[in-house]
Amino acid sequence: MMSSFNPTTLAQSWPKPADPRPIVTFGAGSIVGDAHFPAYRKAGFPVAGLYDPDRAKVEKLAAEWGVKAFGSVEEAASVEGAIFDLATPPKAHTDVLRALPDGAAALIQKPMGGDLDGATEILALCRQKNLKAAVNFQLRFAPMMLALKDAIQQGHLGEVVDFDAWLALATPWQLWPFLKGLPRIEIAMHSIHYLDLIRQLLGDPDGVHAKTLGHPNHDVAQTRTSAILDYGDRVRCALSINHDHDFGRKYQACEFRICGTKGAAYLKLGVNLDYPRGEPDILEIHPEGGEGWMNVPLQGAWFPDAFAGRMANLQRFVSGEDAELVSSVEDAWNTMALVEAAYQSSAAPATPLAKRP
Repeated sequence: MMSSFNPTTLAQSWPKPADPRPIVTFGAGSIVGDAHFPAYRKAGFPVAGLYDPDRAKVEKLAAEWGVKAFGSVEEAASVEGAIFDLATPPKAHTDVLRALPDGAAALIQKPMGGDLDGATEILALCRQKNLKAAVNFQLRFAPMMLALKDAIQQGHLGEVVDFDAWLALATPWQLWPFLKGLPRIEIAMHSIHYLDLIRQLLGDPDGVHAKTLGHPNHDVAQTRTSAILDYGDRVRCALSINHDHDFGRKYQACEFRICGTKGAAYLKLGVNLDYPRGEPDILEIHPEGGEGWMNVPLQGAWFPDAFAGRMANLQRFVSGEDAELVSSVEDAWNTMALVEAAYQSSAAPATPLAKRP
């Protein structure tokens, strides 16, 4: 049977809002200059200004991008009709959300609090203030992931039965000084993206087996994780994550392999290799009835294009152009529950081996 798969027709971008609202960003860390602002400028989204308690940092970044540096949280939160973009550490989310007007729209940086209790507090606060709030799980909006989801929905892979995530790379944790001293790093701050994407593609697992640990060469809490998500007897899902493979580029990797009953997909997440400059993303699909692997020409990359799609969905939901708010705080709480379960699994004892008689 000849394949009907056409890689050039897969969806890779999110529609833009007809009348974009001004964006007010809280936080002046590297992610704002590396991804948020480049994405918003590329998409044509207006940025009203920026606030950070570090005055020197906010003024420097605001000057680089030609936006206003607000003098206080209250001043930033008073911008009428704005979309509030929280590029803040987990412990700062609730203070900023409390300062926003009731009924406002907010995009909250992941994770949704430091742990599940923090996520529950944020969820309750968003409900209390009637905020239209989503969490910035922007990997869902990367061109390669939108195309992958489209290919799966069209049936080109059949039923997805295998998902492998394999990372062996050197991550520059020093770029995020706010991480120093935090008790939860790798799953909560990095692999949370992969867990969230897996939830979108496969649904919620029944449970998780996980082990996450640090490395003798530094003091970052965790940088290596192995995890198995339990989807019963039909689906195998495993993650092998090593941020300490610092021996040159040759054998480093950052890739997913997704297999179905009729086809398969391979993805390279290029931004994590030589971050933040990165390498090109790759998506190849071996469709049902095809004659081998076919490259999907990508129209952009995870960084920065996914950030534009993430913001576009929130803006369109606020205007009524989108019926669904992707990764709303209601749904994101479930990703946080998976993260919590992974940490609980890691802290629990493993099944012991029997003793030789």
